[in-house]
This record gives sequence, C-alpha cells and structure tokens, in this order.
Amino acid sequence: MKLGVMMALFGQRKLEEALDYVARSGVEMVELCAGNYPGEPHFKVEELLKDDKKVASLEKVLKDRDLKISALSCHGNPLHPDEKIATAHCTAQRNAILLAEKLGIERVIGFSGCPGDCDTAKYPNWVTCPWPDDYSKILEWQWKEKVIPFWKKEAEFANKHNIKMICFEMHPGFVVYNTETLLKLRSAVGDIIGANFDPSHLFWQGIDPILSLRKLGSAVFHVHAKDTMIYEMNSKVNGVLDTKSYGDKLNRSWIFRTVGYGHGYDFWKDFVSTLRMIGYDYVLSIEHEDSLMSMNEGFQKAVSFLKEVLLSEDKTAMWWA
Repeated sequence: MKLGVMMALFGQRKLEEALDYVARSGVEMVELCAGNYPGEPHFKVEELLKDDKKVASLEKVLKDRDLKISALSCHGNPLHPDEKIATAHCTAQRNAILLAEKLGIERVIGFSGCPGDCDTAKYPNWVTCPWPDDYSKILEWQWKEKVIPFWKKEAEFANKHNIKMICFEMHPGFVVYNTETLLKLRSAVGDIIGANFDPSHLFWQGIDPILSLRKLGSAVFHVHAKDTMIYEMNSKVNGVLDTKSYGDKLNRSWIFRTVGYGHGYDFWKDFVSTLRMIGYDYVLSIEHEDSLMSMNEGFQKAVSFLKEVLLSEDKTAMWWA
C-alpha cells in the first residue's frame, strides 16, 4: 500500500511548493483536485485539456519528485434539480474524466449526487425514512428516473475515455451514502462503480467500516484516511443527524479528526489488514478536515501514524502451511 494525500489540503500553496512539502514528508501518491468541490486550486482543468504542453509540465513536476497521481477528485452534485448547477457539475465531472484520460489515470472520485423530489424541485431531497409513504415514492422516483439513467450514461462516457473506476464517497446527503446504496448503484450500472472508501462518514452513521469493507470487497477502488470522533454526551441525547456548524465543536454529536484521534492503532491496523484481505493494495489518501488542528500538524500526525500501520511490503508465502 502507498501513502497519499488529497491535495485540497494545500490549496493555498503553489503546486510545486505543495508537492515539495508532501514529498519531503514521505508521501508517495497525490490525489489532485479537478473541479467542483473543492475547486481547482492548483491548475485549471480546461486549460490542460487544451494544451498538451501544460499536461506534460504537470507530469514532469510530479516525476521530478517521484510522486504518482492516485486519482482525480471532482466532488459535486450532477443530479442537482437546479439545471444550471447540475450542468456545471456534470461538465466539470466530464472534464475531469477527459483529463484523467490524458494523464493515464484510471480513477475519478466524486459523489453520487442527489436529485429533488420531482421534476419541478429547486433543491435536493435526501430521503432518510420510509414513512410517510410519500418518502418511499420519492426515493423510488429518484432512483428510477434520475439516478440510474444518469449514471448509466456517465459510465458509458467514462468507459469510452478509458476510465476504469468511478469512485464514490459514501456520503450522507447523497443517494449513495452507505454500503447497501453503493452496491445498489453498482448492480444497476456495472462494475465501473465502486467506492472511494472514507471511514469517517461511516463511523458517525453507526456503520462498522471493517464489516463494510468485507461486504464491498473488490468494489473498493480508492481509500481516504480520515477519522471521526463521536461525543456520546451529545449523540446519546440528540442522535447523530447533526446539522449544527462544524465549528460548534463542543455541542456537536461528532466531528472529523485526524487519523488516530477518533480511533486508535487497533482499529487502523485492522483496517489496513482487512484491505489486504479483500485484495486492495493501492493508496491510503490522507484527507485533513480536523477542526482542532492546524493543516501542518494534522497532516504530519497523520503521516506519522499511518507509517506505523501501513502494510508496504508484499506478504510472505505461507511457508508454515
């Protein structure tokens, strides 16, 4: 397995400076931002699509630092009921796919999106319960009329441009938010659909990431290294569906943490071991969203922690068996 980082963390630095920093820190792969959320901090995708010299320049700055690209990230909502937003997000997503093709990258990361509740809706409607019956009807309509047709079309586009893996974060607020919904979309669209497995979003939903990994198996395409701390003095009173600001740390039921500050070595050692069991031997990409730490401290602590738990060498043949 390789140590990586999502480069949104260094959006305030010039690309070369940021790459120097992560390379010195022991990172081997970088996840580059290519539109939508969190934007295009280090290059403009459309400029690279029009200029092969700029693509070659990007490849050179990476090669000079012995860094490889793990994936391009383009998190958005291409199913947004506002046509203007949906079109912009879909265009950015397709441009990310086209750039990945130019760079020889097989993975593009994003969100599954969330439609509204009807064709005239203005805002997304994330359905979280089956009753009243209207909610079940909304959910059925979303998947049948919007979600599956859209992603079948996008899968065809990705396949045409040599993208092997569309990697969804299972993120609440979108139609794919847990193990079951990821597999539902994969079953409907095909094996090009898989997970950018981020355990932080599963922890607070009450999902065991280890069991989720076992269920997903070969559908795990890319992995984020991010943690969550659940504060039971709040969650046991208010539950985990928490809409308070991430800045309201004392009163929230949970907050995102740097790896090791939500769950310790026992969990993360089991996590990487389970990844190896299911045949995943790619990257653990650090995503820093810890509101209690600086960018530098959170990143450096994550690097140090993950170096202790990553399985980097090929496993030994079982001479004892």
